[in-house]
Amino acid sequence: MSQAVEYLGEHRSEAKYTDSAATAVLEDGLRVTVTGPEGAQLTTDMPKSIGGRGDLPSPGWFLRAAQASCLASLIAMEAARAGVTLRRVEVVVDSESDDYGILGIDESVPAGPLSSTARVRIEAKGPADLAALVDAADRHCPVTDAVRRAVPWRVALKD
Repeated sequence: MSQAVEYLGEHRSEAKYTDSAATAVLEDGLRVTVTGPEGAQLTTDMPKSIGGRGDLPSPGWFLRAAQASCLASLIAMEAARAGVTLRRVEVVVDSESDDYGILGIDESVPAGPLSSTARVRIEAKGPADLAALVDAADRHCPVTDAVRRAVPWRVALKD
């Protein structure tokens, strides 16, 4: 990590880039397969309550999974930076939603989560300021940043 920081400090123009694309294709019903770089693939479905089969994770679950895994990764990175040896990191992310939003029943209700919470459990070797570690990780985690901050979003219909 220190080598990356040093290199980018000397080559600022290389720090900004376009992230790899995720391409979603509706397969059957509400089942969607998403492909990415180097053969990465995942399939989602919606819960039975809103028309899916409910046998695969929903896109919302993958959002929570992305939040949890990103925060866990950043905790490890910040621990390395601080010289803290981790024994175990567990991040549980849940959220509260209201189906009136996604189903368009009430336009005043957001379609996405109303709130989300991460519960972090860390076992570290020796003394460490774990609260500061988690705070630094949360501040630098790109996924939680994207959820917390209003990232400009555009949708373009292609021919």
